[in-house]
Amino acid sequence: MESGNKSYTQKLSEYFVNLKYSDIPQEVLDRAKFLTLHALGVSLAATPIKIVDDAAKLAESVNGGPGGSATIWYNGRKVTPALATFANAVACDTLDWEDCAWTGHPLCGAVPAGIAFCEAGGKSGRDYLTALIAALEGYNRIAMAVQPPAGFDHMKGWGICSWQIFASSIAAAKLLDLDAKQTNKSIGMAGTLAQNASNITQATMSDGYKYEQGMAGLSGCMAALCAQSGIRNMEDGLDIPYAFCEQFTPEVHREWLDKELGKAYYTMDILVKHWPANMWVQTPVELVGNIVRENGINVDDIEEIIIDPPTQYRMRFKPDGYTSLTEAQFSMPYVIAASLIDPKPGANWYTDEMMKNPKLIDIAGRVKGGPSPEDTLIGSFNLYQSGSHPMKHATIRTKDGKVYTGSLAAHKGHPLNMLTRDEFCDLFRTETSGVLSPETTEKLIDYILNIEKVEDMSGFGEMLK
Repeated sequence: MESGNKSYTQKLSEYFVNLKYSDIPQEVLDRAKFLTLHALGVSLAATPIKIVDDAAKLAESVNGGPGGSATIWYNGRKVTPALATFANAVACDTLDWEDCAWTGHPLCGAVPAGIAFCEAGGKSGRDYLTALIAALEGYNRIAMAVQPPAGFDHMKGWGICSWQIFASSIAAAKLLDLDAKQTNKSIGMAGTLAQNASNITQATMSDGYKYEQGMAGLSGCMAALCAQSGIRNMEDGLDIPYAFCEQFTPEVHREWLDKELGKAYYTMDILVKHWPANMWVQTPVELVGNIVRENGINVDDIEEIIIDPPTQYRMRFKPDGYTSLTEAQFSMPYVIAASLIDPKPGANWYTDEMMKNPKLIDIAGRVKGGPSPEDTLIGSFNLYQSGSHPMKHATIRTKDGKVYTGSLAAHKGHPLNMLTRDEFCDLFRTETSGVLSPETTEKLIDYILNIEKVEDMSGFGEMLK
C-alpha cells in the first residue's frame, strides 16, 4: 500500500490536462461514443417517471426560470451547465439502466457534464470524447484507491456518490480548459464536497438515490467552477492523509491512481446494464428470459423459478406490492416478473400500477433463491473487479412437471460480452421508442457515432427536437 507522498493528484491533473484526442486508441474512442449513446438513451427512456420531471422543475427553479447555455435533454429547456448536469444525471440514473464501473455509475456524471460544458463552450465532439475519457479514467482510479481488494469488510462506509463527484468534476475541468494546478484544486474541492458514506438509501430503498446522483453531478461541476474562479491552496487532496481517501478505509491503495496511466484504459472495463435494473439483477433477468424464449414457455404455466445462488439484498419480495422505484429495481423477483409480463424494457416496468399489479406480484412470488449460500455484494464486486462475474443458475419448473435449466455469468453488456455497435444502436432505439420520433432517434445515433466530426456542440439541444 502506497503512502500519500507521490504527488498522485498532480500527476493525474497533468494527465487530464495533457490528454489529447490523438493519444486515445480508436477502440476506446468508439466505446466512449457507445457509452454516450446509452447514457443519453436511458435518460430519455426515463422521461415518463415523475422524479425526472421533478428534477427538471427543481433545476429551473434554482436557475431562476428557464434560460442558459445547456439543455435539459428530456424537455429542451436551457439552464446553466451545472444545473443541466444535475437534471440529466437524475434522469440517467432513474431507471438504473446506465452502467457500472468497478465501483459505481460514472456515466450519469461524466456524460451530462461533458455534453453540458461542450454546449456552453461551443466545444467540439473531439473535445467531448477526450474529456469523457479523462473523466472515466480518473473516476475509476480514484474510486479503486478507496476499495480494498480484500473486500468491503475493511471499509468505514459505502457511498457510490462519494466518488461519483469526480466523474463530473474532471469532465468539467477539462472542458473549462483549467490548467494542471487548477485541475488539482478542482479535485481537492470535489473531495471536500463529496458525500459522506451512508447506508440511508439501502436501508430505506428511497428514490432519493436518484437525487444523490444528480447532486454529485452538480457538486462536481461546482468544484471545477470554484477552481476556475480561484482558490488558494486546496491542492493534493488525494495525497494528504485523511483528506479524502482515508475517510472510507484505512487500507488505501493509492497505487491505483496512476496504475498503467496512459497505457491501460479502464473505460473498456465499464459494464453496460442491458436491463433497467440493479447491476446484480442483470444476469438472472437475462438468463430467465433466455430460457423462456428458447423453450417457448408460457409465463402462465410457470410453477416456480429458482435462482442459485441467490444474491444478498436482492431477493426482496413484497406480497403487498412495491413502494418505490428503487425498491423494485433492487428486487430480483420483481424485475424478473416485469420482464416476463412485458419483455420490452423501459419506464413501463416501473409505473405505480405495475408495482401493485396482481399478476406481477403473483409471478414475483414464484421466484425463489436456491440452496447455495447467498452471493454477497462483497464477493460479487471482487469478482467483477478481477474481470469475472458471479455465475448464476436458473431452474424453471412448469405446472406440468417439466424442468428447464440454464447458467450464465457474463450477461450482455459485461466487458467480457459487450454489445456490438449494432446492438448499442438497437438498444438506443428501444430506449427512445415512445419518447422520440424514429427520425429523431436515427439522427441522434448518427450524431453520436460521428461526434468526432462535430466542430461546435453548442447546438446539441436542437438535435433532441
